[in-house]
Amino acid sequence: MNTKANVLLIDDHAELLEFIADDLMEDYHITKCASALDAYSLFEHENFDLIVSDVMMPDMDGFEFCEKVKSDMNLAHIPVILLTAKNTIESKIKGLEYGADAYIEKPFSLAFLRAQIASLLKNRTRVKEFFFKNPASQIQQIGQNQSDKEFLMKIEDIILQNLENPQFNVDKMADFLCMSRPTLYRKINVVSSLSPNELINLTRLRKAAELLAQGKLKIYEISNLLGYSSAQHFSRNFQKQFAVSPSEYQHQNSSKDRPMH
Repeated sequence: MNTKANVLLIDDHAELLEFIADDLMEDYHITKCASALDAYSLFEHENFDLIVSDVMMPDMDGFEFCEKVKSDMNLAHIPVILLTAKNTIESKIKGLEYGADAYIEKPFSLAFLRAQIASLLKNRTRVKEFFFKNPASQIQQIGQNQSDKEFLMKIEDIILQNLENPQFNVDKMADFLCMSRPTLYRKINVVSSLSPNELINLTRLRKAAELLAQGKLKIYEISNLLGYSSAQHFSRNFQKQFAVSPSEYQHQNSSKDRPMH
C-alpha cells in the first residue's frame, strides 16, 4: 500500500484554504497554514513532498517564500505550485524565475490542481525508478533542480573517492559535507528515497557496471576493487539491483561496442 504524500497548503484566505484542503485530503496528508512565515517554520520538524502556496499574502508573499525554499539546500527538492489571481505573462515569468514548478491562475479548477499535483509527484517517482534500475543513468537525473543535482553529484564524488576505504561510512560522509548525521540522512532520503548506506551501495554497484561495460577487468577483480567480501556477494547485489547478472551485463554492453561489419 502506497503511503500518502505530505502536501503543505498556504493561503491567508481561510475559506479557500479549507476548500482546497477538503478536496485533497482523501488522497494526501494535508497541512494547512495561513502564513508563509509560519509555514517556513514548519520545516524544522516536518517533511513535505509538495507545496501549494498562494502568491498574494502579507508579511511574506508566495514569490519570496518560493525563493527561500528553492535556495535552501535542505528544501530545494520540494516541488512548489503557486496560485495567483494575477494572470499576466510577467507574473508567470516571475513565478518561474523564483523557482516555482507550476503556476496556476485563479479562479482555477480543483481537478486541474489535483492533476498538476499528481503529475509532479509521479514524475519524481518515475525518474527515481529509472535511475535505480538503469546502471548507465546519471545520478543528477533524480535531482529536481540545480541545487539537488549539485548536492547529489557532490555525494557521488565523495563516495567514489572512498570506495576502497574500508573505514568510510555515513559519519565520514557527514564530516566531508560539514552536516550532522540526521541532517544528511534526511536530505539524502528526501532527494533520492534512499538511506545514505543504500546510496553508497548503489553508487558502488553503478561504478561496477561502468567497469563491466569497459570489459578490461574480470568480475572477481571488480569485486575486489570495490571492496566486496566475495565475487558471489557482489554478483548477488548486482543482480538484485539491476535484474541482470554481472556477466550478462558485461556481455550485453561489450557486444554493443563491437564495430559493425
